[in-house]
Amino acid sequence: MRRQHPARAGVSAAGVRRRRSRRPWTGPLGLYVHGTTPLHRAPVDVKLGALALLGVAVIVLRGPATAAVLLAIATVAAVVARVPARATVRGLLPVLVTAGVLGAYQWWQRGPAVAVEVGADLVSLVLAAGVVTATTPADRMLDVLERSLRPLRHIGVRPDVVALAVALMLRTIPALVQTVAEVRDAARARGLERDPRALLVPAAVRTVARARATGDALAARGLGD
Repeated sequence: MRRQHPARAGVSAAGVRRRRSRRPWTGPLGLYVHGTTPLHRAPVDVKLGALALLGVAVIVLRGPATAAVLLAIATVAAVVARVPARATVRGLLPVLVTAGVLGAYQWWQRGPAVAVEVGADLVSLVLAAGVVTATTPADRMLDVLERSLRPLRHIGVRPDVVALAVALMLRTIPALVQTVAEVRDAARARGLERDPRALLVPAAVRTVARARATGDALAARGLGD
């Protein structure tokens, strides 16, 4: 029987332990950070309104100086909310990469001022949205969504069903991520990590099975119509 190299086995075991000890990603519904800061106590409507105003300001106001001020406001909000710095930076890494690519393109096409403005505006919006999510429980966010959709009941829209659909969608994202990770680990244990079929087929089967189980559960409760 083929024996695995000790050093490689040690690295693999260490990697498995790190993956097991790492806290699983719970998706958008799991970003809330318990706290008693003013932003935690602020009404959800006020926070969402402030986020909307920031989005309008990003579109209307021009110039790198204004973009820097908006980024500073979002940063101060994150500090006031006492969101974990390490988790925030880790979550912003893809956004920073995207902002860097967009900024480089804008620098090439329209100059450094526009590049700074575009990059700073993008980071400001994502950071501010992260602060709102980190200081607002998911159930309150969904309650606001349901209340805002109540006027549409006159045209046949059911606000409770829409809020339920949004909640299911947001909870499905981390479930899919976990499914892919489990399938990848199983394929790696069999030495098939480079075989696309060993990754795609089991992940697709488990995803479809989960969707059917969810649909059956909703239909059993009279929510499948």
